Amino acid sequence: MASISQLHPLEINERTGEPFLRLPSPHENIIITPPRLEDVPAIVRALNDPRVYSTLAGPPFPYKEEHAIWWINYTKTPSDELLQELRQANDKDLKIVDGCPVRTLREVQSDGSDVFLGDVGCDRCGYPDVVDPEEKSRLTFTNDQLPPGDKDIVWCIGDYLVASHHGKGIMSAAVSTLVSSWMVPRMNAQQIRVETFLSNRGSRRVFEKNGFVVEETVELKKVIPCGKIIEGFDILWWRSSEKKA
Repeated sequence: MASISQLHPLEINERTGEPFLRLPSPHENIIITPPRLEDVPAIVRALNDPRVYSTLAGPPFPYKEEHAIWWINYTKTPSDELLQELRQANDKDLKIVDGCPVRTLREVQSDGSDVFLGDVGCDRCGYPDVVDPEEKSRLTFTNDQLPPGDKDIVWCIGDYLVASHHGKGIMSAAVSTLVSSWMVPRMNAQQIRVETFLSNRGSRRVFEKNGFVVEETVELKKVIPCGKIIEGFDILWWRSSEKKA
């Protein structure tokens, strides 16, 4: 009986040895890879573009090189550790893990090189829209204490795409690939919660196309780092059929 690759369904770049997930047609030239230190300049450019930063609540503004270096180290370390865990695993069945080792969107060029496009990452939910600090702390602590693969873990997805590639269906395909190819089979994800600005209908549509449902609208005036005032959030949930049952 052939041994199981614990990296499944990741493909491996034969030239670099880097694992990746490929988006389906018509976006098969878009892949999701681990973060790279060389992405710093591209991240700085993307997160200083008003078409990108005005839709994000988290990144500082203006976004500087040191911010990007911190972010790459923050995301690359768990990615590297998870890949090492998978490569060393000798389980007979596919191992359930506590995260996804790939999150960086790239467009593959005709010569085999690739161009940074953005980020689509999953983490345990931290409930950023919850105003009461004690309630936020309680929810986050409870969620963080659950063991890997627990059906009650609430996951979240954060994403952005460089402005030149907006409106092409790329992020919808990326979210679909992340959820169906990795989060469900490799993390046993059964519930995912996301927040979108009330004004960001495009982001809401991305998740609605992937089966997320708006279950709550939080009206909350908040100033994000770029100085823009948002009016609140739509809270969307995705739940597996097993969880619903």
